[in-house]
Amino acid sequence: MSRPFWHPDIHADRLPFLMGRNRIKAALHGWFADQGFIDVECGAVQISPGNETHLHGFPVQWRPEGGSEQTRYLHTSPEFAAKKLLAAGETRIVDFARVWRNGEQGPLHAPEFTMIEWYRAHADWTDVIADTVALARTAQAAGTGHLRWRGRSCDALAEPEMISVADAFAAHAGIDLAACLDDRDALAAAAGISPRPDDTWSDIFSRIIVTIEPKLGNGRLTILRHYPVAEAALARPCAADPRWAERFEAYACGVELANGFGELTDPAEQLRRFEADMAEKLRIHGRRYPIDMDFIAALSHMPPASGVALGFDRLAVLALGATHINQLIWTPFPA
Repeated sequence: MSRPFWHPDIHADRLPFLMGRNRIKAALHGWFADQGFIDVECGAVQISPGNETHLHGFPVQWRPEGGSEQTRYLHTSPEFAAKKLLAAGETRIVDFARVWRNGEQGPLHAPEFTMIEWYRAHADWTDVIADTVALARTAQAAGTGHLRWRGRSCDALAEPEMISVADAFAAHAGIDLAACLDDRDALAAAAGISPRPDDTWSDIFSRIIVTIEPKLGNGRLTILRHYPVAEAALARPCAADPRWAERFEAYACGVELANGFGELTDPAEQLRRFEADMAEKLRIHGRRYPIDMDFIAALSHMPPASGVALGFDRLAVLALGATHINQLIWTPFPA
């Protein structure tokens, strides 16, 4: 039986990573302060944990004084609450948020972790892409000098690779993604995949992209951008071609670090997407989450904005050369 994290010998082994975590966190806080961001703290207990098909929340029971028990959820992201702050008039905010995702545990996944989420009102999504690169460089400088994971290395100071999802599919999987949009069977055939009867287009897309991800961010950061609009539930469509969305992900050493958007602010379209995703969640997982209609209402008042969610613990793992996320979580989730 393995010894617990609080055993003095185990803690001594982890302490250099924990101190490195604190050093990186302080450096990132400093970067945001220098950029004029306001540090906010979004409430963790929400009406909905998030409305993504494959993310699962932790339910909590709330009993209002004099009332009956109601189900609420620990958020999987501070996004809904943060966007309400944008609707209230904030223009540049960041939350070093504790978030919870049920069913996720492994070398780079923890059920409870820290997500850095930030928003710039009246900013293009290219602005937050630049933020993401700057944060990776800041973390690298406060760490060991490179980002490393399982024998791979990435120098965040190098000029990042900017590549569209369509170009990545062509380069790394030999697939013309544009020719297969909205056609599940065509996409499966192009990938040499035999679809299961209940597979959707998104299921096939996910099975392909996981084979591409290890090829990204090696030697330098990769910014993977212009996702199919079907894979960007909270992002606005690109003005030049609405088949693609203003969504990007940042990769280092084959590891996804951040997910960002030019934010969707159309309440009717957002509600339509959430309803579709929750219907799909019910079909696949046998459950659905409520939709926070207060969030939908806030979108009518939210200014144009761009934002990013970055996994802080995961970035620190790479910046410090750790081998497991639990090495630098102060009190790991009880297994």
